Parts: sequence; structure tokens; C-alpha cells
Amino acid sequence: MKALVMEQPRVAVIKEVPYPTPKTGEVVIEVMRTGICGTDFHIFEGEFLSPYPLIPGHEFSGVIHELGEGVEGFAVGDRVTADPSLFCGKCRYCLTNRGNQCENWGALGNTVNGSMAEFVAVPARNAVKIPDEMSFETAAFVEPMACVVHAMNRLQLKPGQSVLLFGAGAMGLQLVQSLSRLGASSLTVVDVSARKLEMALALGATEAVFVSEQARLSGRRFDVVVDATGIPSVIERAFAYLGKTATYLQFGVTPKDAGIRLNPFDLYHKDWTILGSMAINYTFLNAFDWVMEGRIALEPLVSKVITLEETPAFLAQPKDPELLKVQIKIR
Repeated sequence: MKALVMEQPRVAVIKEVPYPTPKTGEVVIEVMRTGICGTDFHIFEGEFLSPYPLIPGHEFSGVIHELGEGVEGFAVGDRVTADPSLFCGKCRYCLTNRGNQCENWGALGNTVNGSMAEFVAVPARNAVKIPDEMSFETAAFVEPMACVVHAMNRLQLKPGQSVLLFGAGAMGLQLVQSLSRLGASSLTVVDVSARKLEMALALGATEAVFVSEQARLSGRRFDVVVDATGIPSVIERAFAYLGKTATYLQFGVTPKDAGIRLNPFDLYHKDWTILGSMAINYTFLNAFDWVMEGRIALEPLVSKVITLEETPAFLAQPKDPELLKVQIKIR
């Protein structure tokens, strides 16, 4: 089968690789759509936890092509999406509902081969059937929405709190919709793109601020500050906007060796809460329900659809600040 293989940092090639014959309890999915995530860029740059060589891709949809031994409840031809999480189910973290911190954590497209290929093998328990009226385009968003649901579970936003969000990319705009639905009184969004800020306002933000006009926020403090950029310099400056007893949420993925400066006296004296939000934590089905009911606008977030053959060059070029989600159409 044809796949994109990251052979080492900054080396991605399209090549023929063996078909992933399903093991007991697995299904093979013929991939239709797979999204390109910020984490995929970090893997391409050698900034994540991934081994090489690796077929990336972890937000996807498709059709069941083959069933492994012992699989029940699915049939060849079923339209599906899948949770890429590979939790061991046995360690202390898995047994206390903290699977995303599994001592043997893995994920399709992150630690084992993923969905930037014609076919991907998935544990059947991770697959979720999608209704005929749900497009493959939308179904490939369930995984990123599951990350957002986990972040919202971590944040526990209180109705009426003021929120400042850095980053209005595809993930940022999913956060905008979620935060506004969960009760933010005001939701200020900062970005470099006028088009993205317009979309943020249309999707639930109450204020849009260009990075070049960030001085407008001088002296203001918020109950919640969220970073969806993963840019260390943005993250470091974000703490200046935390009010007393405020909460900071790190959602964006940074390079693994990134660092910032933080005043520990402010952390102590102002009773700040600092949260991380790592991937998915048993939130895929919740996200699927949210998406299935049309509660979050997703298809408008797709800026571009490319082929698998176009993907290596796309990963290698400078990021376009105007792009939202880019998806790969495999079939």
C-alpha cells in the first residue's frame, strides 16, 4: 500500500509499505480523510516523542476493509472514525481514569504507524461507526474535538468567567465554540490573521485582538487564559493577563525541549492554577456525540484539501498563518 513515511526528522517520503494485516481484535480501515495536526509538524521537525521511521496521522475517518479474528459488532464496509489512543489498561494511571498518562502510552500516528496511508490497523474497541449523513471530512474532526473535550474537563470553566485565548487556528476555533457554549461571559481571542479573528467572532468570541494591537489588553486581567499556539514566547507573555485566583490552561503543543520564565511569587501570591491538557482521556465518545448533534461547526474550519503525494512538500514549507485545518484526501 502507499503511505507517507517520516524516515527521520524533516525527511518525509511517499513509498510502498506492507499492508497492515489485522491482528486478533483489530480492524483494518481504508482511510478516506486524515487531518494534519500541529503535532504532525512537531513530529516532522523531530520535536515530539515519536520514533522513526513512522507513518503519522491520528485524526481520520474511513471504511472498514477487513476484520481481525474475534471482532464483533462491525462489518466490512462500515463507515467509521477511531480513537488513536493506545492505553495499556493495566497500569496505575489507566486503572484510575488517567489513560492519557499511561505508563505505556501510545497512539496511532504518534508512536506506531497511523493514518497517512491507504490503510491503517486499529483496535476494534477504538472504532466508532459514523452515520451516513456525517461526512468523512467531519468525522476526521472527532479526534481533535476529543482533545478539546478533555481540555474542558480539565478546565472546569465556571459560568460567567472571563477568558483570554491565544490562537484562532482550527483548534483555537473549536475551543472558541466550546468555551462559549460552556458559559464564558467574555471571550477575547488574539491572533495574527484578520480572517481567523472574524471567524472567532462569528463562532462565539466577544472580542478579537490583532497581535500587533495587543497593547489594547494592557492592564486587563482575566479569570482564564488559554494558549492554543504552542509558541513559547506567546506562552510566557500570556501569564501577564492572569488575574488573582485565575487559571492558565496549556493546550497548544510546544517543542519538547521548550522553556519559559515564570515568576513563582506571582504563582504563590495570586493563587494561580496552572493546567496542562494532554491529548485524549476517554473523551472520544463524548466528542463524537457533540459532533454528531451538530453542536460544533467543523467543516468551515477546513481551509484546504491535498493529496498524499502533496503532503511531504506541504509539511516542509513555512506555515501559512491564514490556513486553518488541512486534510488529506486518501480516496
